[in-house]
Amino acid sequence: MTKEKIHILADNDDITLMFGLLGIESTIVENNDDLKKEFNNLIKKPNIGMIIISAKISEYFNDFLIDYKLTNRKPFIFYLPDIFIPDTEEKEIFLKKINESIGKIIN
Repeated sequence: MTKEKIHILADNDDITLMFGLLGIESTIVENNDDLKKEFNNLIKKPNIGMIIISAKISEYFNDFLIDYKLTNRKPFIFYLPDIFIPDTEEKEIFLKKINESIGKIIN
């Protein structure tokens, strides 16, 4: 049985450094194309149990992530909003999309 790992996809060196101090591997992504490419590579690896995404994501990639989360159990995907930005409204985009998706399922 393989031990599952956590992997961080981030657009910020500070985030990768903080998680690196905990022994968690990370990849820095420059844009949404790199993010999607790295995400697709990680989901193919059976030893990845959790992917933490700490990057500014586009509306398109946000929809892609929600669809993925609704149809796949593994790996667990966690979106970590940018903790270095004081403006919280930008952080709520992902949560708004989840709430919209839940509303569609319930109704």
